[in-house]
Amino acid sequence: MIQAISGELGMIERLQRSEFSGYVHSVFDKTINVMCLENGELYTLACHRVDNAPNTLVIDVNSFGELGINMNDSVQVAHNRINIGSKLVIAMDHAKLWESIVPSYPTDVELLKKNVAKMNRHMDMHGTRGGMKKPLPSHRMFEEAVSSMLLERSEMLLTALLRHEMSTAFDMAVRLVGLGPGLTPSGDDFLVGLFTIFNMPNSPCSEWTDFSARVVQEAQGLTNEISYMAMKKASLGRVRESILGLLHALIAGSQEELLLALDRVLNIGSSSGTDIATGLVRGLEINIHRGGKICLPKLSSNKARILIPYR
Repeated sequence: MIQAISGELGMIERLQRSEFSGYVHSVFDKTINVMCLENGELYTLACHRVDNAPNTLVIDVNSFGELGINMNDSVQVAHNRINIGSKLVIAMDHAKLWESIVPSYPTDVELLKKNVAKMNRHMDMHGTRGGMKKPLPSHRMFEEAVSSMLLERSEMLLTALLRHEMSTAFDMAVRLVGLGPGLTPSGDDFLVGLFTIFNMPNSPCSEWTDFSARVVQEAQGLTNEISYMAMKKASLGRVRESILGLLHALIAGSQEELLLALDRVLNIGSSSGTDIATGLVRGLEINIHRGGKICLPKLSSNKARILIPYR
């Protein structure tokens, strides 16, 4: 029997009510994803090297590679225990509860502006290339073409949002879904970061949470289930602990706290961390822009774009 260390509040409550049965959807070294038959959502069992996240239970194992768990193994919950076939039993008696709470947008944005500039500089130097960060010229032409599409569509999305051209914004957001490298494609990761910012209470962009929900509804079937679930939860303001830590550092942290929190996010996946961080910083930039009450003309064509300050 293995002990659970911590878990998201909603997941723990569902498991403790034993309202859960499903099967193993996918197995990785650090995580196992389980499809719940009751609500059709993915839930994650993560090793202790992974931070808390939506629909996630962190358990006391180093990795899942040697436990013999396979896709389609049955998963049942009874008496506060998770049973994966006859291969693994997870006890939840002492799991600490964790909840994803996005911090409020600050009333004084001067520190935020400075930290956004620092974040951009650090990402320029240390971010992973190949997704939202353009690859070096020595990379293959296909990678360069995909990165160019990601950058163009994301810029057009942000421009359309700022000019209240919601139809164009919606089209560009949907065209980002499933685009790019990685298990969670770069376009999806960028939207995870952007949707997180829209869910900051009191932010100038908080009115766009309905827009996020519409994009997610359209996105189902356009990307894989793991990536879709991350976007769905982000549209509700539910994201992993390291992302929340970065937001707190951006709002009120010192330079050291900011860079430590940023590096934790940049280390997510291959390029996922950089792609998520790009969505976060671009979302904060348009919040700053809107908060300044700057009026912008309507787009005359879908190819028109602006560059947002603080870069």
